[in-house]
Amino acid sequence: MIAKKKTAKKKKSKSYFEFDAMSKKATTWIGSNQSIAVHSTVFISAFLLPIFGVPWDTVLLVLTTIVSLEAIYLAIFIQMTVNKNTADIEEIQEDVDEIQEDVEEIQEDVEEIEKDIDEIQEDVDEIQEDVEEIQEDVEEDEAAEIKRDQDLVQKIEGTLAQLLREIEELKNKQK
Repeated sequence: MIAKKKTAKKKKSKSYFEFDAMSKKATTWIGSNQSIAVHSTVFISAFLLPIFGVPWDTVLLVLTTIVSLEAIYLAIFIQMTVNKNTADIEEIQEDVDEIQEDVEEIQEDVEEIEKDIDEIQEDVDEIQEDVEEIQEDVEEDEAAEIKRDQDLVQKIEGTLAQLLREIEELKNKQK
């Protein structure tokens, strides 16, 4: 039973798509130069029929009936085209709305990135200031250390000079 329903759906959808394709072809043909030529030929031929003995009333009756039926079908084809175009426009509008939402999200992301970049730049500036302070501190510490080393060297030189004098005095006393 279920298999029969699926088969029926497949047949229905297949026939629907075949009918849809056929109506698209008809609509396309009706809007072509060939259609104009065929219609013009049929109308001219219809108006020439009385020359061959066909009663004028019969020609007008048949021609009016054909034109009326054609007008009905043209209206149907036009409405089908309008419906299809409306559906396409709705799909396009949905796509445009989605794209617009994506653009807004991207714009928000860009704004957040700009804020992050500003914060990172501030952090870089702070780090640069810290590096400069550290360099100044190191330079000050190095200068102080050099000064201490120089003072120590001077003391050692002074002590060595005094020791050398004392050694000389001791040598002179021993002689």
